[in-house]
Amino acid sequence: MPTLFDTLEGIAALPDADLHGRRDELRATLLQAGEAVMESWLRAQQLPPTDDRHEGFRLLALQRQGARQDPSFNACRESCRELVYQCNAAAAADAPAASAEHLRLGAHVAMHLALFIDGKLENSRLGEFCCAARPLRARDDTGSAATPTQLA
Repeated sequence: MPTLFDTLEGIAALPDADLHGRRDELRATLLQAGEAVMESWLRAQQLPPTDDRHEGFRLLALQRQGARQDPSFNACRESCRELVYQCNAAAAADAPAASAEHLRLGAHVAMHLALFIDGKLENSRLGEFCCAARPLRARDDTGSAATPTQLA
């Protein structure tokens, strides 16, 4: 049985004509892959994954749900949004090469998202570097800006 990474790498390797011809199916596969990754994080946190949608996408609602419990989870917000964008752009593209490129990029973004979540499952502090996870200009006791090592 192929792994998620095998599926995503397979999509990225398809010829343009196949990507364009199967774009609706592949868009759904990419979004479902993103949702599965988010669900794995939520289940690991003993949270039932939501069926809600945010801005029309369950993937975005799942990311928001995870970020409520762990602000460092916001580090994957832009990856989720980029995956949605690439899938939407593939649907809107008329040229086969353009829709293929968007689907290929979407597969790579989904792989990035999966790698981030896998890493976060191993080390929950992964993502704390993200500006969305901490105040951009955190202050120390003296009132001066804290250095990155002081934030850890």
